[in-house]
Amino acid sequence: MGTTCEAITVVLVAARDQKLDKIGRGEIGKLVVYCSDQTHCAFEKAAKVVGIQPGNIRAVETNKTTSFALSPDSLKSAIRADVAVGLVPLFLCATIGTTSTTAVDPLEPLCRVAKEHGGMWVHVDAAYGGSACICPEFRHVIDGVEGANSFSLNAHKWFLTTLDCCCLWTKDPNAIKKSLSTNPEYLKNRASESGHVVDYKDWQLTLSRRFRSLKLWLVLRSHGVGNLREFLRGHVAMAEAFERLVEGDERFEVVVPRRFSLVCFRMGGNNLMNKKLLERINGSGRVLMTHAVAGGIYMLRFAVGATLTEPKHVMEAWKVVQQQADAIMQGV
Repeated sequence: MGTTCEAITVVLVAARDQKLDKIGRGEIGKLVVYCSDQTHCAFEKAAKVVGIQPGNIRAVETNKTTSFALSPDSLKSAIRADVAVGLVPLFLCATIGTTSTTAVDPLEPLCRVAKEHGGMWVHVDAAYGGSACICPEFRHVIDGVEGANSFSLNAHKWFLTTLDCCCLWTKDPNAIKKSLSTNPEYLKNRASESGHVVDYKDWQLTLSRRFRSLKLWLVLRSHGVGNLREFLRGHVAMAEAFERLVEGDERFEVVVPRRFSLVCFRMGGNNLMNKKLLERINGSGRVLMTHAVAGGIYMLRFAVGATLTEPKHVMEAWKVVQQQADAIMQGV
């Protein structure tokens, strides 16, 4: 598919229709979907598109004690509160590598909670973190994934593939086809009527589709699994190096443990000071960083993800951070 936005919308449509077939089409206003307050905004948009009431989109609060991952206990409490007032739990979106801090939601206990409450559809958004799972040392982040109903990752994020290229897997393709299938006379032909070919128009929102699989195939053929693993490991190693530099300077702190190739850090002091630091860093024209706010904490994000990044660039970035921090401390 094109992006995670489309993938989530497609599986959410399938989940919605499955549930409404059981409880009645007129009960759509009772459906509730769940995520964490760190889940990508694509989920909220998809929920609105498929007709979920805005007031029935539950973004469960996370905190620093869990590194901003979704707590199964918090999810369970939210579900029970909804069931108590007659609402119907429908869907859970768990994330492997959230946008702000690359938090990893614990799949096994979350899937267990979902199963205990009406067999909610569980989708795993691994848009960023999923690519790392080709490395054995990272596969633990998807422990329990067998309990999920669908899984998506964006090859265009961290897998040497150009935009757009989202891979979607689902345990029950027929649920998607049942919701999205169309069969007008002008599309009928011997191949499609035979039932021996997969017609992806029934697996997606659009009718036409680009040959996205070709570029992903070329990446796999050109680099091979071994080289792709080393590419990812190289990025992680550079992020680890930056993390050590941050930890070695008493003026700074690593806000959450680094999971992949993103380091979330900040200076001691208030949020305003860190916002000023980021503005000065980006204003230098030598490096570009972004920010996140989680749990009320403003943090800077150093992401290693570009294909041509080398250790020397990491050292240069840290030098800029130190120089701008020095200037702030000196009141320059």
